[in-house]
Amino acid sequence: MNTRVPKDRRRGRALTVLAATAMLALTGCKGGDLVSYDLPSKSARYTFQTQTDDVGTVWEYTSAKATKNDTPRQSPCVGELVDGDTSACRPEPLIFLRYDFGLDLANTAASGRKHEVTVVAYYQERLTTPPKVTSLKAEATYDGGRTWRPAATKAGGRNTCTVTIENPRREQAANGVGLRISASDSRGDTVRQTIPTAYGLR
Repeated sequence: MNTRVPKDRRRGRALTVLAATAMLALTGCKGGDLVSYDLPSKSARYTFQTQTDDVGTVWEYTSAKATKNDTPRQSPCVGELVDGDTSACRPEPLIFLRYDFGLDLANTAASGRKHEVTVVAYYQERLTTPPKVTSLKAEATYDGGRTWRPAATKAGGRNTCTVTIENPRREQAANGVGLRISASDSRGDTVRQTIPTAYGLR
């Protein structure tokens, strides 16, 4: 599996926080650092968990053995490319999250004010008919994750949401503001991503 480490936060740019980004092909091939595997024919519920730096992500999703390819023609299955395996394959329907924190160059936001974070939920491009994200909830922490408070959310464009965080005074969040996002889609698949320190306060 290809794993991308969270990028540095930059003002006016989207921060992609990916605990595990990649092609999860169901073929059983052995290709470099890409993860592929066979699943039983019977549909079942699975949990997939990763930790990248301090960002933790947990997916719960329903899947089964692929019976036909679900990949664009321009993106063939990994097994076919690596060792000629022509077994049916597809990526798993994992919900990924991308953030625009709207921070300054020091990765901070104003204390004692409301602060907006844009969250975009999306799927791997190889998934030709992705589900629709139906809910997205946000929580904020000011004490390193010991306690969490609900944060207001407002739907935007497709699979996009604006989260409004009530930033406390700087001394009330000495280690910064953390964020936890929970999303689910029309198939009942879910993701929960926890960022213990999303940004600091000034």
